[in-house]
Amino acid sequence: ILDQAGKPSPAICFLGQAAAESADYTLRFYRTFAALGARPTHLGLYEWPIVDPEPILLTQDIIFVGGGNTRNLLALWQAWDLPRILRRAYAQGTVLAGISAGANCWFEQGITDSIAPQLGVMDCLGFLPGAFCPHYDAETERRPTFQRLLAAGEARPGYAADNGVAFHFVDGKLAHVVSSRPTALGFRLDAADGQVDEQVIEPAILV
Repeated sequence: ILDQAGKPSPAICFLGQAAAESADYTLRFYRTFAALGARPTHLGLYEWPIVDPEPILLTQDIIFVGGGNTRNLLALWQAWDLPRILRRAYAQGTVLAGISAGANCWFEQGITDSIAPQLGVMDCLGFLPGAFCPHYDAETERRPTFQRLLAAGEARPGYAADNGVAFHFVDGKLAHVVSSRPTALGFRLDAADGQVDEQVIEPAILV
């Protein structure tokens, strides 16, 4: 992620709203990215006094979104006008990244457990085309749920990632798939006439 900024010591901002801005999660973000030579900061929407998010986000090289509840994340962002600000950041070349809910949020749709009482599909920001499903190998209902929704026409064709796999998009098009786990895979899912086609994408292993 840091390499994509194309500069030494990039400024990276953490958005932790999906996990209710957990202090422990935020601290781990700071420790991790500071140790890697970045300049970490975070934007808290629960904090007081209230700050203007726009100048903070538009001066970052990278914006990293943490995992948690996708629905809560997007609802809070809408209240603070963050979709518009993030689209401005994206247009000016800021690297957008994230994990779990922080990956779901960039696509047209996300397969999520954020909507009780079971896994389902929800509309997201639409910066990237199609649907996305994280934790494809780690949670037993992820694969059948995505395939069922896709076959029924409720979810768009898209991508799924085993834990440890990352999809790298450039200008809205898939450029690379990488993994920190040797056995983890990425997937491209399409459907026609109610039949699902799941294609394996072999990731490059990050070392």
